Amino acid sequence: MPLTRWLFVLISVVALSGCSGVGTGGSTGGYVSGDRTITVVPVSERKPAPDLAGLDLHGTPLTAASLRARNRVLVVNVWGSWCAPCRREAPVLSDVSKQYAKRGVAFVGLLSRDKPAAASAFVRRFDLNYPSLQDPGGRLQLRFAGTLPSQGIPTTWIIDRHGRVAARVLVEVTKSTLVGLIDDELARS
Repeated sequence: MPLTRWLFVLISVVALSGCSGVGTGGSTGGYVSGDRTITVVPVSERKPAPDLAGLDLHGTPLTAASLRARNRVLVVNVWGSWCAPCRREAPVLSDVSKQYAKRGVAFVGLLSRDKPAAASAFVRRFDLNYPSLQDPGGRLQLRFAGTLPSQGIPTTWIIDRHGRVAARVLVEVTKSTLVGLIDDELARS
């Protein structure tokens, strides 16, 4: 193949990959998407989850530790009402949180870059029955940097019964993925 043709192909691939918004955290619609990976940490390599504490959407103090009481599995989801993938995954999170409420699984949201009023409307619209911590500056999200850091919104973590980071989903979570990760953790106990 002549050199000019190789250069054309190379330039085309680079140009097209820059438009995708997918892959290594491309920006799309005002949010930064994750790289679409699901990471499950082997039990022997798990690190303690960070302490998550702050104010819920009503301004009431809340800690993730209180939600994990009685050695519960905890699902942590980073979201914002302005995030299109978050709106698509909200019904999944709502359904699964209700399905597992009596099986030792708790859910908490981390509200990213959003106003409590917009977030409260989102919660009502999608019938989310679990609390969310306000995280406007992303400080709570950053606490996962020592384990499995967030690379975009939405991000979902699974915290095992021992308070360790077990898994991270860097893409809009599906019901089958979420149920599979939770069931795996529940089977370990």
